[in-house]
Amino acid sequence: MPNKITDLFHIEYPIIQAGMIWNSGWRLASAASNAGILGLLGAGSMYPEVLREHIKKCKAATNKPFGVNVPMLYPNIEEIMNIIVEEGVTIVFTSAGNPKTWTSWLQERGITVVHVVSSLKFALKAQEAGVNAVVAEGFEAGGHNGRDETTTLTLIPMVKEQLHIPLIAAGGIATGRAMLACMILGADGVQIGSRFAASEESSAHQTFKEAIVQAKEGDTQLTLKELAPVRLIKNKFYNDVQDLYKTGPSVEQLKELLGRARAKRGMFEGDLEEGELEIGQISGLIDDILPVRSIVEDILSEFKEAQVEIADIA
Repeated sequence: MPNKITDLFHIEYPIIQAGMIWNSGWRLASAASNAGILGLLGAGSMYPEVLREHIKKCKAATNKPFGVNVPMLYPNIEEIMNIIVEEGVTIVFTSAGNPKTWTSWLQERGITVVHVVSSLKFALKAQEAGVNAVVAEGFEAGGHNGRDETTTLTLIPMVKEQLHIPLIAAGGIATGRAMLACMILGADGVQIGSRFAASEESSAHQTFKEAIVQAKEGDTQLTLKELAPVRLIKNKFYNDVQDLYKTGPSVEQLKELLGRARAKRGMFEGDLEEGELEIGQISGLIDDILPVRSIVEDILSEFKEAQVEIADIA
């Protein structure tokens, strides 16, 4: 399935496994790459030396390309970037920050750089910064999200109209039909998170994976916009946040309730009551926990079936 994305990353299919915190360790990333797509390690939940360990294990588990997703608000960002270079990683997805800060530095060291955005405005800023490609993520996505609440269906054609570098769609994508729809709208490939969070190789806690499978329409909500908008499964912590909102809280009060390590507590340690359970709206369509290879095969099979159906309609 050769196109701009497969050529850019030297992969077989234009699909990227998102670098999700507490989900995307070396087992998931290497399994994704071995299935012919691009696997990403999620550096946002790793101390620098833990990331180094995951890179080494990923290199041992696959001879295919893989990358690292780096939220640029990371406190040890310089150390993280140096480890990426030292370990010979050739693909970096940056997010949560200004792409101008690291793009040139990484590219000068032979690294392909992709930046994740949630709006046309930031897509154009990323292009201006010289990134090799952009991930445009609609507000259906899980985890931290854009403030504008632009859906993938709207965002992709808006960005495509003004972008001249490869475009990757994200947010609300877990099936072959959704992949085809995004590519018809102008995307060159797709980034998929929630579907791979509910995989056998995901480093998430089993109870969190089961919560993804059990989630139905309306079970996730975007909240905490005053801090950093995040889409969560509704649980006790989510309800506590909503109760606090009724009192007209200050930002400091919201921070106090959030505390530290809520995401780790929920997704990695399996606390379904007090933890942050970050997942996308598409969780309502995820009904099982499967090996990564089976997930990729299902997506590609449905993609091809949908192509035939559309051709018949035309």
